[in-house]
Amino acid sequence: MVFLDFEAPISELYDQLEKLKAISLKGKVDVSSSIAELEQKIKVARKEIYANLNGWQRVQVSRHPERPYTLQYIESLTSKFQELHGDRHFADDKAIVGGFGDMDGETIMFIGHQKGINTKMRQYRNFGMPNPEGYRKALRLMKLAEKFDKPIITFIDTPGAYPGLEAEERGQAEAIARNLYEMTLLKVPVICVVIGEGASGGAVGIGIGDRVFMLENTWYSVISPESCSSILWRTWDYKETAAEALKLTSKDMFGFGLVDGIIKEPCGGAHSDPDEMVKILKKHLKKHLAELKEFSPQQRLENRIAKYSAMGEYIEG
Repeated sequence: MVFLDFEAPISELYDQLEKLKAISLKGKVDVSSSIAELEQKIKVARKEIYANLNGWQRVQVSRHPERPYTLQYIESLTSKFQELHGDRHFADDKAIVGGFGDMDGETIMFIGHQKGINTKMRQYRNFGMPNPEGYRKALRLMKLAEKFDKPIITFIDTPGAYPGLEAEERGQAEAIARNLYEMTLLKVPVICVVIGEGASGGAVGIGIGDRVFMLENTWYSVISPESCSSILWRTWDYKETAAEALKLTSKDMFGFGLVDGIIKEPCGGAHSDPDEMVKILKKHLKKHLAELKEFSPQQRLENRIAKYSAMGEYIEG
């Protein structure tokens, strides 16, 4: 089990718990009451800590190495999933995955960023940073879903679109901009969920939908706290200050009206109880899919355009 720096009190209690469990296994001393007491202390400590997380701490939780990624959610939500590959122009980007899945008898197009669960897989997935072909693959799959009148669910979890020279040469900005335009006009229901990091255009490239939600311990911003700190102060040392100034948490985003809701996570974060997180997410997705199906395609289109047109403020000179 991996503990974050602010979880030090919980880590110490877990160490004590493991020692007691080792004694219990030897069977010479009855420590069951002490184990129960420690487990209760851990539960209370976790609840207190997670009730008061600041912006930077939520960023840390969103990046927890044991946090569920897109493929884990898809495999848990669906009984059948057929991954589809390639953008039919250049290559198959491993940083974005997608395909049709069966969720309780309904066929849905799932698309999302995939980071990888270990060092080797993170390199294979380019750390969840898509190239232009990733966004073009996502758009191809969205159009396929529209063709067969199937709803779309996207999972957002990326530190940003890949900033390499080759990505720019192949039209990174155009690929993302094209997705924003096309997603606005899709005739089928579209639900987007930020499950981890939601950074910059890399996130919004698959983030335009009828409903956009954030898991409780996620962030959504034009820039990461570290990058913001390096630009303003020429060092990463002020990343915590930047995280607070950016107002990037789910609570902030909901308060600004930029997302439609916050999906509660199990106490301790999604990684502390992935099975429970899947149950919560599934219930939420089914509820909103049912609501969106009550609208005609034209109504959904008009509502989507009105929703995004109302965001932000401007002054006409």
